[in-house]
Amino acid sequence: MSAAELKDQGNRLFSAKQFDDAVQCYTKAIIKNSTVPTYFTNRALCHLKLKKWNQAILDSRQALDLDGNLVKAHFFLGQALLEQECYDESIAALKRAFDLAKEQKLNFGDDIASAYRMAKKRRFAVAEEKRILQEVELQKYLNKLVIEDRERSIAAMKESTLDDEEKDAEIQNIDHEAEKRLSQISDLFAEVDDRRKKREVPDALCGRISFEIMKDPVITPSGITYDKKVIEEHLQRVGHFDPVTRTDLRQEQLIPNLAMKDIIDDFVTKNEWVVAEY
Repeated sequence: MSAAELKDQGNRLFSAKQFDDAVQCYTKAIIKNSTVPTYFTNRALCHLKLKKWNQAILDSRQALDLDGNLVKAHFFLGQALLEQECYDESIAALKRAFDLAKEQKLNFGDDIASAYRMAKKRRFAVAEEKRILQEVELQKYLNKLVIEDRERSIAAMKESTLDDEEKDAEIQNIDHEAEKRLSQISDLFAEVDDRRKKREVPDALCGRISFEIMKDPVITPSGITYDKKVIEEHLQRVGHFDPVTRTDLRQEQLIPNLAMKDIIDDFVTKNEWVVAEY
């Protein structure tokens, strides 16, 4: 069989979800002709289905060595890197896939955009988890300092020349002040916990093209909300169609999404970090 015939057989096996057998066909096709990047991306997709992330990364990179503008290679690479928790590399690959798909006017629906948002969300979650651990350790450290200060003060009071009744009164004051400080520390970190719960930007507030929080949301007849500047650029540069639904779309059909604008403004007001973070 020729390399092309082996590829076609691999495609049929892939459609039947026989991924291991499809890998064998694509491998044989590559042995016969290693200059066709599609053979590598096809095999990479099989590896993704089989959750063999390293192999998917290797095949995607080999495909890109042959064609650096191959959208699927960047897409599959980004997905595999995401599963390997290589978030910065994954985001870069998925962003490149999205940009190339737009330039080449290829329709991947929301698949690439969705993977890109997921990569950003997971990277943010990891950073947030690290911040949480640091805050927990800080709270423990501050509590320890207060307790140690209380113990030193009590020990010093017991060695003082005051009579027993005066000592007991002062020790009660020391305990009261220590408990007050511990309560203040607890309240402070409770406020931090509350702010942390609001840190993640909901997907609904982010543009479907830019992936950033929207500044001027508009809604299309298809019911999809975009950032106005970004969707207008898409209409001018790529074509007069909705990038998600692929239905015809004109600039005059864009309607301000005032409800979404109010929600975004409220979220940004309560979470000032969001502008710098996103």
